[in-house]
Amino acid sequence: MKRIVVFCGSSIGFNPIYKEAAVALGNYFAANKIGLVYGGGKVGMMGAIADTILEHNGEVTGVIPNVLEKEEVLHAGVEKMIVCKTMSERKVIMSKLIDGYITLPGGFGTMDELFEALTLGQLFIEQKPIGILNINGFFDAILVQLDKMIAEGFLKQTNRDMLIIGTSVDDLMQKMNAYKAPKINNIINKVVS
Repeated sequence: MKRIVVFCGSSIGFNPIYKEAAVALGNYFAANKIGLVYGGGKVGMMGAIADTILEHNGEVTGVIPNVLEKEEVLHAGVEKMIVCKTMSERKVIMSKLIDGYITLPGGFGTMDELFEALTLGQLFIEQKPIGILNINGFFDAILVQLDKMIAEGFLKQTNRDMLIIGTSVDDLMQKMNAYKAPKINNIINKVVS
């Protein structure tokens, strides 16, 4: 993978383990020459991963809606900055630039981005790997909810299996690099095993 989008919080969280995860992922990207595409912010988890990659002269591309640019959260150190009109447009631009998705801890915006990527995969609009770095069990409750959705008939196991879960950077990246998207054989998205 040449470029990966990382969805993550504009906050840093209360536990330093989350920032450490962002820094570890940034170091991995820089060492493996993987370009970062992210939300363009200078604060929180976004700032931590961008700063880490920039310190190693790695590739960073920010995509930020103009409303956030005006709020002065734009990372001035990122040379490749795309300013767009809306949050929706931001996600479309990001998806065109990348080979995979990774989600770190974050809030509503981060979860929105994760679930939109999963929906694109479920509908076979994209077939890119989608991973979460489940540091400190941050995503455990969401994973339980996904299993409940399967048990109640609202989600197929095949679609649940699209979500790649890693508890360390190396674990996650190994799984993402080995990912094979499900195949379909007709217009109604019947999965071929």
